[in-house]
Amino acid sequence: MRLTVLGKSPSWQDADGACSGYLVEEDATKVLVDCGNGVFGKLRKYRDYAEIDAVVISHLHADHFLDLVPYSYALTYAPRHQPVPVHHWPGTDNPPRPRLIAPRGAISTFRRVVGAWGNEDLIENAFRIEEYEPDDTPTVGPLTFRFRSVPHFTETFAIRVDSSNGGGTFAYGADSRPSEELVEFVSGVDLLLVEATLPRPEREGIRGHLTPREAGEHAKAAKAGRVIVTHLSDDLGREWVESEASEGFGGPVSVAHEGAVYDI
Repeated sequence: MRLTVLGKSPSWQDADGACSGYLVEEDATKVLVDCGNGVFGKLRKYRDYAEIDAVVISHLHADHFLDLVPYSYALTYAPRHQPVPVHHWPGTDNPPRPRLIAPRGAISTFRRVVGAWGNEDLIENAFRIEEYEPDDTPTVGPLTFRFRSVPHFTETFAIRVDSSNGGGTFAYGADSRPSEELVEFVSGVDLLLVEATLPRPEREGIRGHLTPREAGEHAKAAKAGRVIVTHLSDDLGREWVESEASEGFGGPVSVAHEGAVYDI
């Protein structure tokens, strides 16, 4: 398995950055995990968007799904996907329609968002949407996806990916406040991608995210093999984030950046 970071920003993008988006590949199988603001353009730097087998969404916050909109426009209106010849494209009656594996309620959310200015069925016509339940285990090529609800501001699922070809195990914590459920779910994975959004815990109200030190502590409790912290702003400072997360983990921790590639 191979992981490429397409976007690692929190709910606002860094300069020349993108929000949450991660490309998971094994052999010829290509899966995009989350598709936040700016991710579609980043994806096009590395792979042909028409060859993505599936998109898996962790939760229905905009910074994790909003670039499904330009992705859908490309699948629907790009010259290469039209039924008649356009310029050097020969025309096709079978344009790509990737799987879109998203939490329950996704279709109504997508319709509400896109319907504010255009055809509300844009996303569901461009993709084959499958709304998953927590116990579902969809398979894409050699990769099996599992889900576990984690505490956030809306229903959110950590995602675990297991390879049937011996390609290792990868887990993505999505967005979560401190959580025993997350630790249990990602226990023993070869590579853990865990959020580290906050410079300090929230002073009041319901928590929704982790600090870099807490991210490292969660990875240590889960006995993860390798750790990458993500969902963080460049404003935090890479060296400080790395130091805090490594202290929590008790060993080296990587800080995600766009274009980083990790073999699992």
